[in-house]
Amino acid sequence: MAKDEKAKAKKEQAKGKAKETVGRVVGNETMKAKGQAEKSKGDARQAKEKAKDAFKR
Repeated sequence: MAKDEKAKAKKEQAKGKAKETVGRVVGNETMKAKGQAEKSKGDARQAKEKAKDAFKR
């Protein structure tokens, strides 16, 4: 289960970064903001998984 969540976090981070970059290149502030939000969501999910791993040890 944890590996699935970690993979999902990485996917969200990559997808968000891509949206953010495209939004910046084409000048679309909405897309840029959505990309930043999605990347942040992935960052939060990854932090949660790392915290769970720390408590398992």
